[in-house]
Amino acid sequence: MTETLKKGTRVTGDDRTKLAFDLRKRYDAGESIRSLAASTGRSYGFIHRILTENGVSLRGRGGATRGRARANH
Repeated sequence: MTETLKKGTRVTGDDRTKLAFDLRKRYDAGESIRSLAASTGRSYGFIHRILTENGVSLRGRGGATRGRARANH
């Protein structure tokens, strides 16, 4: 399903529901929004919007936290 999408085409109805389910499953399994966007040929914003529209709780960005107090100070 995801490999048949063309960038810029509207995804509506059942196709959108199926895509949302697939993306949610892959995101919940640990795949990043960026990798989902790359594999589907869609934009980061499109994937982000689909996930949030479907009630997915998005993960934080990860990495080092800035401004955090250090224990040795």
